[in-house]
Parts: sequence; C-alpha cells; structure tokens
Amino acid sequence: VIKCKAAVAWEAGKPLSREEVEVAPPKAHEVRIKIVATAVCHTDAYTLSGADPEGCFPVILGHEGAGIVESVGEEVTKVKPGDTVIPLYIPQCGECKFCKNPKTNLCQKIRITQGKGLMPDGSSRFTCRGKQVYHFMGTSTFSEYTVVADISVAKIDAAAPLDKVCLLGCGISTGYGAAVNTAKVEPGSTCAVFGLGGVGLAVIMGCKVAGASRIIGIDLNKNKYAKAKEFGATECISPQDFQKPIQEVLVEMTDGGVDYSFECIGNVGVMRAALEACHKGWGVSVIVGVAAAGQEISTRPFQLVTGRTWKGTAFGGNSLLAGNSVPKLVTDYMSKKIKVDEFVTHTLPFDKINEAFELMHAGK
Repeated sequence: VIKCKAAVAWEAGKPLSREEVEVAPPKAHEVRIKIVATAVCHTDAYTLSGADPEGCFPVILGHEGAGIVESVGEEVTKVKPGDTVIPLYIPQCGECKFCKNPKTNLCQKIRITQGKGLMPDGSSRFTCRGKQVYHFMGTSTFSEYTVVADISVAKIDAAAPLDKVCLLGCGISTGYGAAVNTAKVEPGSTCAVFGLGGVGLAVIMGCKVAGASRIIGIDLNKNKYAKAKEFGATECISPQDFQKPIQEVLVEMTDGGVDYSFECIGNVGVMRAALEACHKGWGVSVIVGVAAAGQEISTRPFQLVTGRTWKGTAFGGNSLLAGNSVPKLVTDYMSKKIKVDEFVTHTLPFDKINEAFELMHAGK
C-alpha cells in the first residue's frame, strides 16, 4: 500500500480537501500509476457541484492526467513499470462489440462499475481516514498515485512532457477529434465554434488542420478572441452584439449557413442555435459540450428534413481501431502537427488545486 497526497471531494459543493490517502496495490488486469501532472476540467467541476446523477462521494476526481507506471497486477501485458502513460476515461478493451465497430469509441467493458466509482471487481483502491473513497471516470488523477484498469491506459512516447500531454487525456483530444473524426471537416469549408474554452480552441485547431477556409468563433467573453485567432479562428463574434438570434447572424454572414458547427459549452439553447446556423442540404452540427442531467434539446424537425445533420461526440471519437488514439496524438504533438503547450495558461503546485478551479470558473 502506498501513502500519498490526494485532493479528496468529501461532499458535493465543497472545495477539495488535501489529504493523505492509502492506495492499494493493483489486482489482476490493473495498473498503478504515479501521476506526474493533471489538468482540471469542467466535467470535474460538474460532478463536484452535485449536479451529476452518477456523482458519488467521497471521491478522488480528475481525468486529464499523465504519469509513469509504478506497478502492474497479474495478467497485465500492455504496459510495464517505468512506462509513460495517459489514463483513459473511455477504455479500449478491443473485445466488446463497440470496440470492434470502427464507427465508435464507446467501449462498454467496464462502464457499469466505472459509473459507480469502482474498479471492475466492484471495490475501491483508495482509503482515507479509514473510509473507502470512490474512483472517478476510471482515472482519479487528483492523487499522486492512482489505480486504473489495464484497458484504461495508453502507453505514450517517453520523451513527451507530461505537464503538457496530460491535456490529451480529455479536452484537446475531445475538441480536435470532434472536428477531424466526428464531423470530418473538409478543405475549404466554413465552420462555427460556439464556446472558446479549451475544447473550443481544440475544435478550431482541428478545423484548421483539416483545411477549413473560414472558422468563426462565438463567445460572450471577448478576452478569448485573441487566443482563438492564434489557434486558427478567422473571426470572432459575440451574440450580445446583435439584435437577432446568433444563428440568423451566421446564416447571413455565410450565405446560407456554415458547413460545420460545434457546440462546446453544454448549453441546450446554444446547441439549437448551432444546428440552425448550419447550411440547408448538407450542414453538420456536432454537440461536444455536456449538458446538465435531465436537459433536452429541441428544434423544428424541418431543420433536419431539409438536410442538416445533428451529431454528438465523446472523447472526439478517438479509438485504437480507427488509428487515431491518444498515443498518435502525442506523436502528432511531438512532430508539431498539433499545438498543446499553447493551451496551458497556468501551472500550479498540487496544493493549489482549488485555485485552479477558481481560475477555470473565471474563464481564465
């Protein structure tokens, strides 16, 4: 058993608490990882807020991490101690019908136990003050050591800087993949990206890499425009600057609508606007943002009857089977095909993790 520091969420709506936790050794088909760097994501904040119906407490949150394999349980063959890895919140078992279908990356092998905050055998590897602590998204990267299923880990280039590539554990991979894998943006196309946070910037980067000729960023926070343009946005607009709905503005700006639109906020009203900003006959709108539990989307069916497509994406559709997995993204970063360093705004010591959440909520 390893004793180490972790940020524990004892209950919903309260700041994370810095604790000493015990991390049990890995069992069969499990891997214990020394987490070197982790990022914070709105998904962590969503669960911490208490709005997540799957949220369970006490829990160690975090799902954008990178580290070194410390030890492995029996029957683990894909990684060994010393390997550099990124934990995967969507695993890749390679055996279930989802993994065998190139149309999806939604492996279901450990979905039920993962959703309950437990390892595949139905137990936890974390204890703190004598209490069992739940896992989160199969990763729990807000701990100096964590235990994950062997199908939930991607071995990456040992030379990669972990304080940067940890972002490929969720945000960048999700946005970039939404553009190149899910939407399959084509050269010369026109795109609109709603929400210019980390995921939105990654979508812009994906659109640019795919050869889009016009990329319009939409956000209420104009402080984000300069960064968006650095990533490839050709122009940025705020819905507050117009008297009419933003979808009507975009339809006028683009002679009938955009070819591809992306909603990166998790707001169902914006999801509708993103669909209706698409061009009749061929426009594709991708939902990337996660809306709160119980919310529903709506539009007039005529929008779809007249040739628009509404799609969703999880983890950017990245899968080993389709050849666009996390290790490949790390390779693309190392060869300067994609940006990662530019996404990092602040680097804080682990003790200041609550401050990191405050910066995120402030849009900084």
